[in-house]
Amino acid sequence: MSTPPVAAVAAPAFLTVEEAAELLRVNRKTLYEAIRLEQIPGVARIGKTLRIRRAALLEWTAGKGRDSALGSRK
Repeated sequence: MSTPPVAAVAAPAFLTVEEAAELLRVNRKTLYEAIRLEQIPGVARIGKTLRIRRAALLEWTAGKGRDSALGSRK
């Protein structure tokens, strides 16, 4: 039996904007703009701090089509 990687076990439930941007491989400013436009699910504001629920972000990216762009406007 193999054990999951340490990073997967220790992965936080909520990510900072910087961590989420790294996970999505986008610029931090691009992610802030997408959050402002309410394009990113699972965003929680705690005072002045933003956190993004990791599970919601991963589920959202799995459902995105190949032609979808993070910053695309409706």
